[in-house]
Amino acid sequence: QVQLVESGGGPVEAGGSLRLSCRVSEYAYRHFCMAWFRQAPGKEREGVARIDSDEVIAYADSVRDRFTISKDSSGNILYLQMNSLSPEDTGVYYCASRPAGRCTWQVPLFGYWGQGTQVTVSS
Repeated sequence: QVQLVESGGGPVEAGGSLRLSCRVSEYAYRHFCMAWFRQAPGKEREGVARIDSDEVIAYADSVRDRFTISKDSSGNILYLQMNSLSPEDTGVYYCASRPAGRCTWQVPLFGYWGQGTQVTVSS
């Protein structure tokens, strides 16, 4: 059973930073594609950042150069460092895992999801 437990969301002012954390079951951490998605009110869930089992990383154009995805093997933790936040970054952020090494942005291919953590950026 793959478990994903997120933390680190909250309110922040525009221009500020937050770091999201996702504690992952060990097998998924080592062998699966891991990603962060977000969903704003009234919008579809969208991919933000992803890292595959070979550590290949990709970002959505809207967050490139502001967000950084990383892994900490000591605790099986996936991070998302978010800098220069803007109100457009507001939404529920989800940690997700795809039971395959290669990553994708396709939501239905991710079989495991965390509970989500709210990020609210005020102007």
